Amino acid sequence: MRIGRTASVVVVGMGLALGGGAGAQRLPPDTTRAAAAADPQPLERRIAAILREGSAPGTRFGLVVATADGREIVAIAPDDRFIPASNTKMFTTAAAFQRLGDPSVPDLAGGATVRLEGGGAAPTVVLAGHGGARLSSADDCTVDCLSTLADAVAARTRVVGDVVGDDTDFPDERWGPGWSWNNLKARYGTAISALTVDDNVHSVVVHSGDRPGAPARVDRAGYWAIDNRVTTIAAGKGELDTDRLPGSDTLRITGTITAGTSETLQLGLTDPAHHGAWQFKRLLVARGVRITGKVRARHRPLAATDVVGARVQPLPQADVLARITPAPLIEDLTLTSKVSQNLHTELLLRRVAALNGTGATVQGLAVISDMLNQAGVPRWSYDLADGSGMSSYNRVAPRYVVRFLRWVAGQPWGAAWRATLPVGGVDGTLKSRFRGTPLEGKVFAKTGSLNAVNALSGYLTSASGETLIFSSYANDMPSEKPSATAAVDAALLVIAAER
Repeated sequence: MRIGRTASVVVVGMGLALGGGAGAQRLPPDTTRAAAAADPQPLERRIAAILREGSAPGTRFGLVVATADGREIVAIAPDDRFIPASNTKMFTTAAAFQRLGDPSVPDLAGGATVRLEGGGAAPTVVLAGHGGARLSSADDCTVDCLSTLADAVAARTRVVGDVVGDDTDFPDERWGPGWSWNNLKARYGTAISALTVDDNVHSVVVHSGDRPGAPARVDRAGYWAIDNRVTTIAAGKGELDTDRLPGSDTLRITGTITAGTSETLQLGLTDPAHHGAWQFKRLLVARGVRITGKVRARHRPLAATDVVGARVQPLPQADVLARITPAPLIEDLTLTSKVSQNLHTELLLRRVAALNGTGATVQGLAVISDMLNQAGVPRWSYDLADGSGMSSYNRVAPRYVVRFLRWVAGQPWGAAWRATLPVGGVDGTLKSRFRGTPLEGKVFAKTGSLNAVNALSGYLTSASGETLIFSSYANDMPSEKPSATAAVDAALLVIAAER
């Protein structure tokens, strides 16, 4: 259902069709589909039974498995469109490999800068982000450290006025269309900003009281006012919940905590640029710099030019007091795919968009559409509203995800991209799947989970050593059995064993 979809997403759909894709009309089915319908294989029927019997009624499956040369051996609902969840990240990270240059060299375009504005006895300090994802304010930071920029300011002046967090490299689009409001307070739903510090997460620690019935104690709040309604219980499992209204600076914490325990809550932000400036002020004060002004944020509102695309000119180098150059982007690309990091993926989408545009989401999606067109993916087979897969508006057809994956394998950067994927039974989001089975260490795939959605797409090595390309989606699982991963894994094990 598309009720509530923003105008910018509608423009994406129109713009992508004009970008060389097949347009919005449904294309005729491939000859492989006709052949499969005329001569259904016993393997395909058995796989369909495994999926059906291993899932709850109402679950909708799509599964395509093909050989490296493109011959389909299983095609279940191959042209139906499914919510892909974090499978969406595959398109964004592939676009980053294709467009952002050699990821093995230092990330000169990312990172952060600091400058002084206004002169005088108390200049304004401007901390500016440029789309890097790994800037850290941690006391034990060793790489991409906010403290490096604080040291530069402290060496230049001992008094400053306002401390400004500047994220104007990208338009102010903090969340994607179709993101569920109840996820926004969590770290995986935190706001997106060109100035990203500490993954745009603020942590608070809840300690139990000194006796059952006593109120809890909250540490490391600082940034928010705390409405503490947590009670200590003698035994059993405590349960905490948080709530903060949009625009409010009060965090309400409710629930119970077991005596003698502590729990750290990692909470998403609504204004990362402001929070980054707040963290920077803390570091400046620790270095003896006196702050006479306020902490504030500087944003660039989304405008019509963000749809048309007019590149924003970067700040002249002469105005920069200090700059951080992050480590090679391949490190973040690997982290992003392995652990399915939403914020980092969205930043990659905006960085791709900023190459020849303003960094707007709609422009990044146009870049992805151009890439999918190169891969031979018809326009009708997908709709994308974000880069990470948090949006419930996204749709893909498994047949054409397999086509995309086959195209990626033939690109000069294809092997490096595949190496960023989680490995079955080994690491990332697949660490606990396929362990102890013949597919341990032989599945290289991106997972995806959202409400009533499971996804898994990538490559596997069969019993004979053959490389197979697959794309699997389960949608609409009922709440009494919300996961279909076991059924999908069982189906892939059978397919791998028989090839």
